[in-house]
Amino acid sequence: MRRVRSLIVALLFAPAMASLLSGCGEGAAPTIVPAKAPPAVPVEAAYLPPPSVTATRLEGANLVLIGAAPADARVRLATPEGETRFATANDKGVWTLVLPGAAQPRIFGLSATAGARQLQAEGYVLITPAGEAVLLRAGTGAARVGRTGKNGLDVVDFDREGGAVVSGRAPAGAALSIHIDGRQLAEGRADASGRYVVALTQQPLAGRMHQIDVFGDATENTVNIDATPAPPLASGPFRATSVPAGLRIDWMTPGGGAQSTIILK
Repeated sequence: MRRVRSLIVALLFAPAMASLLSGCGEGAAPTIVPAKAPPAVPVEAAYLPPPSVTATRLEGANLVLIGAAPADARVRLATPEGETRFATANDKGVWTLVLPGAAQPRIFGLSATAGARQLQAEGYVLITPAGEAVLLRAGTGAARVGRTGKNGLDVVDFDREGGAVVSGRAPAGAALSIHIDGRQLAEGRADASGRYVVALTQQPLAGRMHQIDVFGDATENTVNIDATPAPPLASGPFRATSVPAGLRIDWMTPGGGAQSTIILK
């Protein structure tokens, strides 16, 4: 999906050459001293996984976030207004944070510091009033944390230009066919974990009501959604609206555009 304008505060959303030395006397041949090879970079130092939320649970009036990050990393969760909470991952890379419950959806930037490395999550963390965590990802489909089962249409994402992505669950490796208003517009396949994210590339999604059908091996899901473009976000970086299909979140992407995510019932 295309992006258009810049988002939320930065919530938060690092040879040697050989040396030529002269000899000790007139006419002496120069001595070439080979440079020392740079130290090998351990494979694990080349890539560190970004922090993520892996589960949530309600404890009375509080919500507990459980996540993953590099071992011993300092994890930071921040609101658009700059309120921050911190946690430290244990030696297994697991961290927890406790948030007070809220009646309205909330959005956070998630980052971590591991040694000298600064790591950003692969999207913004949305917390619904029911305590579900959803990773909002610019240009692709949102990921709902903790969704189970092998058959379900979870999220529809679209932008103002009609680029759209359909995300859900199906049996691992299942071939899928996506139909919009009775017309097949995309094909895809569930990955090894039974998740799929399929972009509708053949035709932009017009800004009106649409019926979306997902067909595949042991999979058949239908939903009706309103793809009307998001009005300007004048009062903040996101807006949450209850719609017949579920919960609609209009939000600003890091690239500057507006993206709409419908978290389906």
